[in-house]
Amino acid sequence: MAMGRGSAKMSFGVAFICLLVLQQCFVISHAAVYNVGDNNGWTFNTVNWPRGKSFKAGDVLVFKYDRTMHNTVAVSAAGYRGCTTPGGSKVYNSGNDRITLVKGTNYFICSFTGHCLAGMKIAVTAS
Repeated sequence: MAMGRGSAKMSFGVAFICLLVLQQCFVISHAAVYNVGDNNGWTFNTVNWPRGKSFKAGDVLVFKYDRTMHNTVAVSAAGYRGCTTPGGSKVYNSGNDRITLVKGTNYFICSFTGHCLAGMKIAVTAS
């Protein structure tokens, strides 16, 4: 049975989709996991924690903290600079938050009163 041109195009399309799926699996399986603040966890004076680290989109940040005393809020650049929580910001409060980085700069603060101003904030740039 001979294959027509439509069959060849279909085979190419299926092969292409399979390659895309494999590439995505490779990216996901090679994501790094970082504990924010290292052994100290997500606490005061973590603003410099990202320095010297290379982050990629898909890497995971783990924020560990006492949930009765802190939280993690993904904010905009303006929220980061002003230590404010703009409407629509995602608030995490599990005490063991896992957040996947997106390409570009990702901003996080603790929104408990005075915590961000005391250095409980980070800006992480992922390539």
